[in-house]
Amino acid sequence: MPNPYFRFKQFSVFHDKCAMKVGIDGVLIGAWTDVTNAKNILDVGTGSGLISLMLAQRCEATITAIDIDADAVIQANENIENSVWKSRISATQITLQKFAESTDTKFDLIVSNPPFFINALKAPEEKRNTARHTDTLTHEELIDNALKLISKNGRISIILPIEEGTKCIEYAHSKKLFCKRLLKVQPRPEKPAHRLLIELTPVECETQSSELCIENGERHSYSPEFTAIASPYYLKL
Repeated sequence: MPNPYFRFKQFSVFHDKCAMKVGIDGVLIGAWTDVTNAKNILDVGTGSGLISLMLAQRCEATITAIDIDADAVIQANENIENSVWKSRISATQITLQKFAESTDTKFDLIVSNPPFFINALKAPEEKRNTARHTDTLTHEELIDNALKLISKNGRISIILPIEEGTKCIEYAHSKKLFCKRLLKVQPRPEKPAHRLLIELTPVECETQSSELCIENGERHSYSPEFTAIASPYYLKL
């Protein structure tokens, strides 16, 4: 996988605060998400602010980032403050459920790298559990609350493991959200696909499916497809 220390090409100043340790899931969803015509974007579970910063790099939208973890929001705000997009991004500590109750804003795009372990063995660290398990935000709750916040022609962009992603699509369809784009991701050619990138919309449509393999088969030898979508965000790849 790419070196986890990730530096944006367009940070206003290059120094240690501009370096972020990130996961490949965040990079994938940030690079793949369609920002066309998006004026208001909501980033659910922003963490370090990675996805918000990636989206800001290629659109002019106002971006609201939320997370339930206070330390994550502090880090996100530090990274936002050290970027050239700080006037368009804000990060707040709040749950999606409470946020949906407290705003009348409708978003053209809702993006999330959500918790995905369901009924799985938990790690000892509470913060890691919050980030990785669905106890605080089930996929059904994500969809239900996103429906309250999405604009009439808006999009919801999420990344999940294969099984959870398939179930999420089925649940979304029951709520009249349709899968417009679907990307199946393999880590290497000899490995099975392990992630689904999903774009949902309230507008009925056919699904556009595609596949992506991250590495060519050797460690740190990246496929042309992965390099094409991720290289705008790395100083070196």
